Amino acid sequence: MLNSKVKLSRKIFGKDVEMIPTRDGYGDGLVMAGEKNDDVVVLTADLADSTRAQAFAEKFPERFFECGVAEQAMATVAAGLGTSGKIPFISSYATFSPGRNWEQIRTSISYNDSNVKIAGHHSGISVGPDGVTHQAVEDIATMRVMANMTVIQPCDAIEARKATIQAAKVWGPMYLRFSREKTAVLTSDTSPFTIGRAEVLWEEKGAKVLIIGCGPLLHHALLAAKELKKEKVPVVVLNSHTIKPLDAKTILPLAKKIGAVLTVEEHQVHGGLGGAVAELLARECPVPIEFIGMQDTFAESGPPDELWNKYGMGVEDIKRAVNKVLKRKR
Repeated sequence: MLNSKVKLSRKIFGKDVEMIPTRDGYGDGLVMAGEKNDDVVVLTADLADSTRAQAFAEKFPERFFECGVAEQAMATVAAGLGTSGKIPFISSYATFSPGRNWEQIRTSISYNDSNVKIAGHHSGISVGPDGVTHQAVEDIATMRVMANMTVIQPCDAIEARKATIQAAKVWGPMYLRFSREKTAVLTSDTSPFTIGRAEVLWEEKGAKVLIIGCGPLLHHALLAAKELKKEKVPVVVLNSHTIKPLDAKTILPLAKKIGAVLTVEEHQVHGGLGGAVAELLARECPVPIEFIGMQDTFAESGPPDELWNKYGMGVEDIKRAVNKVLKRKR
């Protein structure tokens, strides 16, 4: 059943579920962080509207910097600001930042432990109509491997707002991953959110599989959990919004108790959340594990729901993966 501690909306199972892009939460969070701290500054690469940084630009024009179509320069400028007492947020599409400016992020930001927050927008294949050049499905892996870097993907717009506000309060390089399309609002203003701590969204007694997910696909995981309950396959659904560092204190006891794990993410199955969880379990608690995500392929253009289903990230795909890992457990 839904975890009452996180106060999830029961409307997530109905047709009237509220749908808001996570990038909207980022935009709201920027303004709120800017109101609380004059050191917060925002840079964009000619994408203020698309990345929802426009509201900050209008309210704090003296703290907003338009860098043009120059992601490498944007990262380098931000690195200097981040080592000079400012808290810069840089915004672009994830295929361009951290895609195009990965080397500048590595050398100028991470190596110098500069206090820069990288906001990668339009992530995953749900940006489908823009085509494969704009579908970032490798970005978690490339950022997770980087020293000093924290990696976060909020599950909804409310969590995106909270992550942005908290990011401004935590020192160090950080990658925040957002989606373009409207996605289900799962949490509420009173739901707990702490960087580095995973939250149980769905929990049933005698759970047979632990589902660990991040981002908008957690909605699919919850829909699958409800259907699996009817089929006498109880599960636990864990929101691991912080991919690096993983919340080992929460994941390991659940994995040991339940004995089978499924990861769910809108990213390549190699190197993302699934890879991080597999590394942790291989070292501390080897159990059967399966992965929902892009299976070492590129996607194509199309509506988000059609692409999710075609590439194995739909509700039925999650149910099949649960039964598959359950058989391996037996």
